Amino acid sequence: MNEFIALTIIYAILGTAIAIYARGGVRTQEDYFIGGRNIGGIISALTYAATTYSAFMMVGLVGLSYMTGVGAAGFELMYLVGTLFLLSYYAPKVWRLGKEKGFVSPAELLAFRYGATTAKLATILALIALIPYTSIQMIGIALILQKNAGISFASGVAIASILIALWAFLGGLRGVAWTDAVQGIFMLTVAILAVLWTFNYVGGFEIPKELAVVPNEFWTPLKFATLTIPWFFFALTNPQVFQRLFIPKDEKAIKRMVVLFGIFGLIYTVLVTFLGLDLRFGTEVGRFPFVADRDKVTPTLLGIMPAWIALPLALSIIAAAVTTANSIILTLSSMVLRDVIGEKAKVVGGKVIVIVLTVLVAIFALKRVSYIVELAVLSSTILLCQLPLILGVFHWKRGGEKTGLATLVCGFTTAVALSVIKHPMVSIATFLVSFVVFLAIGLIER
Repeated sequence: MNEFIALTIIYAILGTAIAIYARGGVRTQEDYFIGGRNIGGIISALTYAATTYSAFMMVGLVGLSYMTGVGAAGFELMYLVGTLFLLSYYAPKVWRLGKEKGFVSPAELLAFRYGATTAKLATILALIALIPYTSIQMIGIALILQKNAGISFASGVAIASILIALWAFLGGLRGVAWTDAVQGIFMLTVAILAVLWTFNYVGGFEIPKELAVVPNEFWTPLKFATLTIPWFFFALTNPQVFQRLFIPKDEKAIKRMVVLFGIFGLIYTVLVTFLGLDLRFGTEVGRFPFVADRDKVTPTLLGIMPAWIALPLALSIIAAAVTTANSIILTLSSMVLRDVIGEKAKVVGGKVIVIVLTVLVAIFALKRVSYIVELAVLSSTILLCQLPLILGVFHWKRGGEKTGLATLVCGFTTAVALSVIKHPMVSIATFLVSFVVFLAIGLIER
């Protein structure tokens, strides 16, 4: 049997065992979707990190750094800075409000202020935005399996679907969080080994002159702003990480989560971008082949590495993708069940929705319509329309259901319309339109 297939099977068995063990404490939707609000700070930090840092990093960002230079590092560090800034201020507020009001789904925060119809619309928009983003994880897994196990892309998507759905189905948030913790440590350890091996293999590190300067041909000021704005506010607009703010057991755990996530994020970001830049140096000196498709830079590296490092690195990419995808699927399931269907008691409906959503994501992944980074940013751009509503909960007393609905509709329409015509200012325009509509309608509506 192919060594990588054997390793993947072992990984799947261990993860499934953890999920089965975790399911013992699942009795209510609060248990299933947010771990009974009883997760410690360390596990909260690791599950937040593993949910955030997905196949986007070790596949998408490595390729982006390889092709476009140091601007990619700045782009991702802006995400980390924005996330830490937002979490430091809003995480305790969201946690306290969520515990006081019994929020389980992220959209329930919007329902509390802007009405149930606004929460329903927000759920529908989240589905539209996050199905492409979740497909990134399946694409990443399928590419790795295709390169290392000789499995077709379609078969890789099918395997990814099973891995993603199974642990969320069995163990809910507890199963996902416990597997995330193990996988987060594994991802970081393997990234360090990969960087050390690559540095030694290519014979050093030097950034090619054309990639060491920002702005450059790719990273124009407009391009940087367009990609960075939705990334900066990711912690508030993306429901799968926003829901993570409900899970810590107390405020001390919240603070520990933020600090530990910041440490993890900084180290992992530096490692991943360094790897991409070092591989480009390897291309310049003839030690690594030029790769035109940036999403295939990491798979190409895996084909060069010896098995002792290639197999764990490939598995770490699969682990990162699975942790992000099953977290998204679980969150979307809670939103559909509680905010659209209106069922707030039974857990079984959430499990059925987990399966349905996974199938939809797999269908989208098979089309592979764009590069990984662009798909991720598009999803976050669509979700920007929620930002003024979330900020309004804490900072502005004006506006109600009409404000909520108008903001979501106008922001979403702007994002989709400008994305279709490939307008370079899509995220900037979405940001501005959403806030202008929110303020304008809010001033009128009692």
